[in-house]
Amino acid sequence: MGHALETWGLVATIKAPTAEVLRFVAYHLELGAHRLHIYLDAPDAATYAPLKANPKVRVTQCDARYWKNRKRPEKHQVRQTVNATRTYRRQAETAWLAHIDVDEFLWPQTTVADALSALPPHINCARLRPREALPGDNELFKDCVPSGPERDKITQQIYPTFGAYVKGGFMSHVAGKLFVRTGLPDIEFRIHNAFQNGQTNPGHQTLDTMALCHAHAQTWDAWIAAYRFRLAQGSYRSELAPNKSRTEGGLTMHELLSVIEDESGQSGLKRFYDELNAVDPVVRQNLQNRGMLHACPLHLDRAMRKHFPDFS
Repeated sequence: MGHALETWGLVATIKAPTAEVLRFVAYHLELGAHRLHIYLDAPDAATYAPLKANPKVRVTQCDARYWKNRKRPEKHQVRQTVNATRTYRRQAETAWLAHIDVDEFLWPQTTVADALSALPPHINCARLRPREALPGDNELFKDCVPSGPERDKITQQIYPTFGAYVKGGFMSHVAGKLFVRTGLPDIEFRIHNAFQNGQTNPGHQTLDTMALCHAHAQTWDAWIAAYRFRLAQGSYRSELAPNKSRTEGGLTMHELLSVIEDESGQSGLKRFYDELNAVDPVVRQNLQNRGMLHACPLHLDRAMRKHFPDFS
């Protein structure tokens, strides 16, 4: 007789159009989520209503009433941490909880429950390694060049113009996200890591049987529309670390993109986008040759039709 499969849930703080939120929720319901904790960073009645009606979703409007007992943090990254930690400590309702974003989608080899249930009891933090979406309708995702002594060399071989300035060939994070086993005391659940009394990610292991598909830049129009916000406050903000040490010529993504824009304007940004997203056929072939491309058909619209038919 096999062991019982462990339950799992997600927490996400979201500010996005209703259809985008519902597709994210529908996809993970279809994967077997037991609980989805959705915090609407900007109160939205149209999004709230269908989520509230689903028994597996716990939805919270982050309005003035929600923040009445503490000042609303100015940075959205801090609000994400507050909400994820609150959920973990007070209402997880599952054996495992992951903290991800609305443009991220779990991709297990079999099922999420299988992957988590196979972990030994001393593992409390399971890391999901990211894949980045490529443009187009075929739902292709690419791997990051793994860390190690050859990472910089390989990255530059794949991405000949900009590879020297981007960590692992990714436009967004290479750290991935975490599932954390619930019930641990004093956990602070941040964006990429969990902390317990000064210890980072207690009982940590990379989960090789599940990836995190990140739709960070699926179209040029969507990427350039989000570019200014990301440069000022988001994943390209100036406070983040460079791709490698300063002594080795490292630049932050903020610095790199600012230089490209200053020197070449939007056409330069488009060249950067095309290379990093393998619109350039040479880059795509480089990725293919190294086995770094993966077909991950998410079928978001199909999940939407099943779980939220009135909105599909």
